[in-house]
Amino acid sequence: MKSTMTFVAILLLALALLAAPLAAEAQSTGKVYTLGFLSLGSASEGVSRPLRDALRKLGYVEGRNLVIEARFADADVAKLPDLAADLVRRRVDVIVTIGTPPVKAAKDATTTIPIVMAGSGDPVEHGLVASLAQPGGNVTGVTHSPGPAISGKGLEFLKEAVPTVTRVAVLWDSSTIHEKLSLAAQQPAARALGITLLPHDVQTLDDLQRALLAIDQEGAVGLFVFPNFINGKHGTMIVDFARTHRLPTMLQETWWVKQGGLMSYYSNWDHLREGAAVFVDKILKGAKPANLPVEQPTKFELVINLKTAKALGLTIPPSVLARADEVIQ
Repeated sequence: MKSTMTFVAILLLALALLAAPLAAEAQSTGKVYTLGFLSLGSASEGVSRPLRDALRKLGYVEGRNLVIEARFADADVAKLPDLAADLVRRRVDVIVTIGTPPVKAAKDATTTIPIVMAGSGDPVEHGLVASLAQPGGNVTGVTHSPGPAISGKGLEFLKEAVPTVTRVAVLWDSSTIHEKLSLAAQQPAARALGITLLPHDVQTLDDLQRALLAIDQEGAVGLFVFPNFINGKHGTMIVDFARTHRLPTMLQETWWVKQGGLMSYYSNWDHLREGAAVFVDKILKGAKPANLPVEQPTKFELVINLKTAKALGLTIPPSVLARADEVIQ
């Protein structure tokens, strides 16, 4: 009888030891996190797939331990404060923002909920963080530009691809500090390349339509497009205009090149979204945004559409093609 009781006690102890880690695992995976997502894009675009895929690889699965509350402003900056405030009211665990205006709206809405930038302009110049190394508040993440010099580099690629380009129209947005800095940085690069820049401030659709009309009249022989949300929302219009008017165009968004633009040179946007997921993971595991250094992009892509080049009667030099990350035939 005593041996039987001893056996039962040992068996129960063994079962308890086996159950302990299982219970701990169940407790750790029992937490359901709520991720706020704030973008100037449209609901039809949905939440960034690279971001979702990266979160899934890190163990965050929608419907199991992750809920995403997505808010889209449809290129209307005025909607962002209310959308950000709504996410705060829902007490999300972290807010991921796409672009500079959304992160500014989120920061204005909360000083406590962590905010992760999945691409933004210079966060120091915009007053979003104290410094890249020590953000110091509730905002961290990744920027989409390594600095203003990248716009000059894009201009160099355009000139090397099309040596006859001497007058380049520029579509930019003066309301964004980083585009002001980038346009200023382009000026000395343009002079060194023998290029005259013809800037057009575009903040609304009406601005864009007026700019395209002016470009048609001012003798531009090339076009440079900054990646703000107005240009992005009407990217098809811009690409069609450039094709119709036979303007070699340097873009800062790969999607536009796949739609018929000539070339693009900029950060890899998918890589930025994936990087933001890493920040989300660290924060959900207890890290403080104030102590997580903001990262600048390290991966850049030169994409060229040879079909468009042929339609424009251009032959892209082998030296440029050799440096392309992707060539669309």
